[in-house]
Amino acid sequence: MKLGLVWLRRDLRLFDSLAIYKALQDCDQVFLCFVFDTTILSPLLDKGFTKDRRVDFIWQSVQELHTELVKLNPRAGMIRLHGDPQILIPELAKFLQVSTVYTNHDYEPDAQVRDHTVAAVLQKSGIAFSSFKDQVIFEKHEVLSKEGNVYSVFTPYKNAWLKKLSEADLAPFPCLLNEKEFKQLAAVPAPYSAEISLEKMGFSPSGIESFIQPGMTGASASFENFVERMHQYHVSRDFPSIKGPSYLSTHLRFGTISIRALVRDAHHQMLAGSMGASIWLSELIWREFYFMILANHPRLAKGASFKPDYDKIQWDDDASANKKFLAWCQGKTGYPLVDAAMRQLNTTGYMHNRLRMVAACFLIKDLGIDWRKGEAYFADQLNDFDFSANNGGWQWAASSGCDAQPYFRIFNPITQSQKFDAEGKFIRRYCPELSALSNKSIHAPWLAGAIELEAANIRLGTHYPLPVVDHAQARLATLLRYSVVKSSTDK
Repeated sequence: MKLGLVWLRRDLRLFDSLAIYKALQDCDQVFLCFVFDTTILSPLLDKGFTKDRRVDFIWQSVQELHTELVKLNPRAGMIRLHGDPQILIPELAKFLQVSTVYTNHDYEPDAQVRDHTVAAVLQKSGIAFSSFKDQVIFEKHEVLSKEGNVYSVFTPYKNAWLKKLSEADLAPFPCLLNEKEFKQLAAVPAPYSAEISLEKMGFSPSGIESFIQPGMTGASASFENFVERMHQYHVSRDFPSIKGPSYLSTHLRFGTISIRALVRDAHHQMLAGSMGASIWLSELIWREFYFMILANHPRLAKGASFKPDYDKIQWDDDASANKKFLAWCQGKTGYPLVDAAMRQLNTTGYMHNRLRMVAACFLIKDLGIDWRKGEAYFADQLNDFDFSANNGGWQWAASSGCDAQPYFRIFNPITQSQKFDAEGKFIRRYCPELSALSNKSIHAPWLAGAIELEAANIRLGTHYPLPVVDHAQARLATLLRYSVVKSSTDK
């Protein structure tokens, strides 16, 4: 009897999973496992993140997987482990006497080192390690220019991506759909049958479900809800006070939904003439673009700018800059849209995509602070944190990335607020102390008249902070700061 072990990581679902599909095709009996990785979790505990929303999301999603497996086969279930997978996976595979460990690719440099280590240890025991493409449609070198080069500009990459796309690329991998496959699910051996609670790992419930429903069930519900709104995506996506985005980014991050299903639906709707679907599909392709960039430029994982000349920039890093950075983190900069965005992030673990650009640009080009500090803060706070997309977004805002905005393009936080939250609905939700201001004054309270401020019971500097920086002056300072880049590129 041939035995196989499926190691789930960023693919927390039981349907349309290539690793599960291959294991069921190859083996008589299949075990499924998930490792709560202490090399990732321990640093979170060291930072005091005992109520980390992402850990809670993963834990609840894994619990759902276990429950569903038991429904399919009462003898089966999810093997849940807590520790270092570089040690635990080889030990488990050897104990179970499997011939192959099946998994899906993980593209981050540290994850690739982990997988290489696991594969090498398994090989010494005569156990194969098979990994498959599952969280993207195209990876690494699959989309190249006519000259065979890796793209660094999005639009030609997107055009080549769409040209390469076929129905075969979007076909689902059917698994666990019939009684025969249910019986292939192996019983969980007694030594590995224990549950892993949040508390045992040092964490406690975060309340994540009040912001996003975890697991396959949550992903399915979110997608069904978005399908009804997809056709309006192009006109609604930039306004944070309305339900415009898909809210699927966290589910994509942890694989509770299949990228093939999302692209398939968006692509079919695009071909049917839906502009909303076309724009949303572009966002999914941006995700793959950043995956591709990281895979081909691993130096980015070590803090390097995609454009090396931008590493010459001197960022503010004195006591005053640190104070401004803290104000940005806490949503106390005095610029309401920026503050509302940061408070949304701190409260929910989510930030609207338009506001990610606004908040990032403000930190970099208004406060003069190194984009890497903002990147690290988002990495700690975002439910959907994905290194490639986070790094790509921050380098876009800093103008140091591939296909980034020009360094002289500097968002005005007031005009952005007036354009995308004209009535101040989003600001009022997260900065309730400003609620009584008029729709005109709420975007820049320091410009409001004394009578209006008094009527609104707002004393600037007490109830709401004065601006930490003057935007016009900051813009000039940024142009000077980036002049070192211009002089380098002009040579």
